[in-house]
Amino acid sequence: MLPVDNRNPIVLCNDGPYDNWQGEYAALFASRGTISLAGIVIGTGANDTTNLDDNMTGWRDLVTAAQQGGLRNIPEPVGSSASALVRPSDGNIDSTTPNGSEGARFIIDASIRLSQPFRPLTVVTGGKLTDVADAYLMDHSLPERVVVVSSLGTVTTTGGKMGIPDGEMDTWADIIVAQRFRYVQVSAYYDQIADVPDSLLPQLPVNAFTSWVQAKQSKIWADLYAADQVSLVSIALSEFPLAVSRVAQSDVGSDNIPVLTNDPNGPVWLVTQINGALATARLWEMLLEPATFQQ
Repeated sequence: MLPVDNRNPIVLCNDGPYDNWQGEYAALFASRGTISLAGIVIGTGANDTTNLDDNMTGWRDLVTAAQQGGLRNIPEPVGSSASALVRPSDGNIDSTTPNGSEGARFIIDASIRLSQPFRPLTVVTGGKLTDVADAYLMDHSLPERVVVVSSLGTVTTTGGKMGIPDGEMDTWADIIVAQRFRYVQVSAYYDQIADVPDSLLPQLPVNAFTSWVQAKQSKIWADLYAADQVSLVSIALSEFPLAVSRVAQSDVGSDNIPVLTNDPNGPVWLVTQINGALATARLWEMLLEPATFQQ
């Protein structure tokens, strides 16, 4: 249903470390060999994720806990400081001034090293699309080597929107990604509070990673749209996306949010329904299996 799956190398892009379980899913999937996690790029977002140093500290702590808990194949995070891209006066994407951010450079380098014609690099995002769009502005050949899969926006009766969550932070980057890349937008969410309920905590094996999970559990956002892991799980588990439509981005709404319009031949994949219970069940399975944490 989607143009990539768990066999594609993945670069994960996110911002804050505490609002959702995307990092924990990534660490567990990577250690179990479900995905190949080639990199983690951390930037800034909204609300309490605006400080890059704080975001990096949290993600470094997550990675350290994963490594000390016996998980493998978890790369160190790379920080990226980038402001929202500015639409040029002529409205031409290729006239946009790039940021030249660390995250954009990392994506370009990873695509050169890891992408193959039949297995492009997958950039999985749980935040704004600035670094991905910036990477295109620095290397226009990048879309030949990359597919972008994002937890972003919402479904509408005529397609979708690239706004809250995550898309509202850089709407020009949204347009660049939707028009230049093979792009998958996951706009279906689930109640991530169920991923690690209180009843699960006493059952967890004792190690550094599960201690991290226990400490983070009370910080997880109850907001339905906070579940950034839906983009990653859509790639890791083929049964997770339940409905996918094709759309095209060619307009913006009165609120300046890019609009995705239903088009059976459109270049964008829009995931409109997911199996949240499947994600939760898989997470529990990985957390409760002692073999997951073998040194």
